[in-house]
Amino acid sequence: MSDTPDSAVRTYIEHHRAAFLDDLVEWLRIPSVSAQPDHATDVRRSADWLAAKLKETGFPTAEVWPTPGAPAVFAEWPSGDPQAPTVLVYGHHDVQPAAREDGWHSEPFEPVVRENRLYARGAADDKGQVFFHTLGVRAHLAATGRTAPAVNLKLLIEGEEESGSPHFRALVEERADRLVADAVIVSDTGMWSEDTPTVCTGMRGLAECEIRLHGPDQDIHSGSFGGAVPNPATAVARLVAALHDEHGRVAIPGFYDGVIELTDRERTLFAELPFDEAQWLRTAKSHAAHGEAGHTTLERVWARPTAEVNGIGGGYQGPGSKTIIPSSAMVKLSFRLVAGQDPDHVEKAVRAWAAAQVPAGIRAEITFGSATRPCLTPLDHPALQSVVRAMGRAFEKPVRFTREGGSGPAADLQEVLGAPVLFLGISVPSDGWHAPDEKVELDLLLKGVETSAHLWGDLAEYWRHAP
Repeated sequence: MSDTPDSAVRTYIEHHRAAFLDDLVEWLRIPSVSAQPDHATDVRRSADWLAAKLKETGFPTAEVWPTPGAPAVFAEWPSGDPQAPTVLVYGHHDVQPAAREDGWHSEPFEPVVRENRLYARGAADDKGQVFFHTLGVRAHLAATGRTAPAVNLKLLIEGEEESGSPHFRALVEERADRLVADAVIVSDTGMWSEDTPTVCTGMRGLAECEIRLHGPDQDIHSGSFGGAVPNPATAVARLVAALHDEHGRVAIPGFYDGVIELTDRERTLFAELPFDEAQWLRTAKSHAAHGEAGHTTLERVWARPTAEVNGIGGGYQGPGSKTIIPSSAMVKLSFRLVAGQDPDHVEKAVRAWAAAQVPAGIRAEITFGSATRPCLTPLDHPALQSVVRAMGRAFEKPVRFTREGGSGPAADLQEVLGAPVLFLGISVPSDGWHAPDEKVELDLLLKGVETSAHLWGDLAEYWRHAP
């Protein structure tokens, strides 16, 4: 009997596993640290290496796209089927800084395998998760007998994600005609655990600001003037105290405008995950859960907007005392945003709220940085269901759903390209992103290959039968 597609995919992956890992190890040896100028040539070398490897994989087009910072890599492999959908895979090839003295048990850019785990900076975040698509598309072709993918397959692999993606949106806007897609696959996320395969359905957005309050033109004597002029340090403390109400909700008028609330089904699915709050608190190095009343910890982290004080200061900070009224004080705030929230609207709401809190005689300066929009793919979106089916075939287990509490550039792709964003990641929490001894579980990495191999045919089938 001939192989079924599933067994054909697995057979191909097993036969090419060693060469795939050898290539990945070669790429991981390139210290593509975008945050350190001394590694600028390494980041470029990483981009060149990937472009060449993608051509070797079979992509007819593989280009290095320059930016004012680090380069990105673009690749394209047309299906040849005029009815095929176009899918764009996003990832990044830059990595976090790493040095042996940070606590690594081996050199971070000399990959080693121990107990079926590959240790190296970038193994999970994000070179391993980018690279599994190269073997995945070849397995897809081998199992189906195709000479080109079932979808028009594109890759955009960024070179500055670990530096905050400062030029990414401009690149997407500039190259939007080349990047046009029906769906975006982001392979820069993870799963709940090795035993619980999950698909992430959304990421929160982010807005940040610094508020500086100015009072007297200089520090002044608290005995001569205290109680008779406004104190900016007191004003900033009151500002922070007014940030939340007694139920842990953000008290800024208009802050929740547009928020897409969790559905009963989503809350049920979150509750079904094997969440150990005590273990989570140990990971958080914290001693109690806290937040908006009426929501679980996972709901707070994944699906509720937040306001956090990131730093606060003003006045004398040295030893002993200095009896002054300081001339200024400051607070740094960050706001995690969920689907339906508009960062511009949030900025206006924060500015109006802060102005209302500041007493006469205090002048406020509010500076906002660049914002990241939230993104969310509904659970019933057909393309999301393709990812779920492909992962289910690879893992042979039910696939559950999560969200991501952090923020990333995926929302820029969704907004500029007008395409749904789908998340396909196989990393697990123990992989240690940004930490010493970052690793990837090799069995999971190959499950990522297998998921990728199944995904393109499933997506093509969905589009053929779409209403």
